[in-house]
Amino acid sequence: MHLLKSLCLLLLAVLLYACKTDYTALPTYTPTKQLQAVIETPAGNNHKLVYNQEKQEFVRDQDAGLDRVVPFLPYPANLGFIPSTEINKSGKGLEILVLSERLETGAVVEVVPVGLLQLETAGELQHIVVAVPARPSERQIQATNYASLSADYSGVKTILATWFTHSSPGASTKFVGWRDERFADKEIQRWMKL
Repeated sequence: MHLLKSLCLLLLAVLLYACKTDYTALPTYTPTKQLQAVIETPAGNNHKLVYNQEKQEFVRDQDAGLDRVVPFLPYPANLGFIPSTEINKSGKGLEILVLSERLETGAVVEVVPVGLLQLETAGELQHIVVAVPARPSERQIQATNYASLSADYSGVKTILATWFTHSSPGASTKFVGWRDERFADKEIQRWMKL
């Protein structure tokens, strides 16, 4: 009887392990045409978390074998990626920053893009889609497009540009500019896997 219980527990553990979600394969858009974001690093964290597609789990980002810790203020918003977007040479899909209260690692949220932050790191252009939750009840920032973000929350743009240019001292990141939600939508389309 004890052996049977042990075998059942082992089988259950194997089944649960085999049922991990591949977050990179989730659809970019829901059936109702809402953009999805997968959260890796919650707002308020200093330890950068990333999704390891091979292991199908979230792990601490590593730099030279050490956990990557932001030696600056914690992440000002929730950082993640847009599922089913092409993986770049650094192993990431299109990055997205969700302006909301702290969301847990692995949360999949419906969002509305309000702009796109352009940075340059080591001579390479980096695009980060900036979005708010699609559900109005989950928004702290009521902007739903770039014009309202700029008019009503211009400080957010300054804070994000400042944070990203100072959060990785050795990376020499430069602020390039802001683009509107239409540009963000085109960038998402460009990155989508066909």
